[in-house]
Amino acid sequence: MVAIKDYDRTELSNWCSGCGNYAILMGIKKSLTELHLEPHNTTLVSGVGCYAKLPYWIKVNGFVGLHGRSLPVAQGVKLANPKLNVIALSGDGAGYGEGGNHFIHACRRNVNLTYLVHNNSVFGLTIGQYSPTSSIGKKSKSSPLGSTEKPINPITLAISAGATFVARAYAGNLKQMTEIIKEAIHHNGFAFVDILQSCVTFGHKFDFYQERIYELGNDHDLTNKMMALEKAMEFESSNNEKIATGIFYLEK
Repeated sequence: MVAIKDYDRTELSNWCSGCGNYAILMGIKKSLTELHLEPHNTTLVSGVGCYAKLPYWIKVNGFVGLHGRSLPVAQGVKLANPKLNVIALSGDGAGYGEGGNHFIHACRRNVNLTYLVHNNSVFGLTIGQYSPTSSIGKKSKSSPLGSTEKPINPITLAISAGATFVARAYAGNLKQMTEIIKEAIHHNGFAFVDILQSCVTFGHKFDFYQERIYELGNDHDLTNKMMALEKAMEFESSNNEKIATGIFYLEK
């Protein structure tokens, strides 16, 4: 039997107190444990950013690469050893900015791996620049008068590009996030999960999400691409006031 302690390392994490990455780390550990996956059968690939330290603090195979390039490395790992459970990690800046093209083509190829994006709508490690998912008007060190760029919608982008598993989770809901990650790992194909999280130093706090987030209901048809796109676009049409979490689209 695999126990959650089998994934523990002795090194202590050094994220800011209250960072959403702590919950995501626990969600990954719980998912792997509940799926009875041995640590040596999983490889985590990250890049550069606050999120990228995660492989240091979980006892699995790990690879830390270049900024925005976790997906091509993860695809190479999966091609070299298809038996491995491969999880690529990214932040919203790395994944939707520098790594945007890698993201689109991984969706299109439907590579059999899991892609978890830690989305806090800010570049945190470089002390607070606006990112591809920052809202219009976001004031930061790189946009002192407020961002003028419309944020991208990762969910609609993934569905349109051909991903066969598309979901959004929230780091403040560990139970739901763990279930979504488990489903993503179990999926045979490219499984993408956009994980909303707080950045207590430079970005949204948990209160911001708690007031806006709700879970997709049982009436949502996972196999209906148009319904999935419509529900995903609600995020934009409501001016970020209604944020659905759950599995938007699933193609088996």
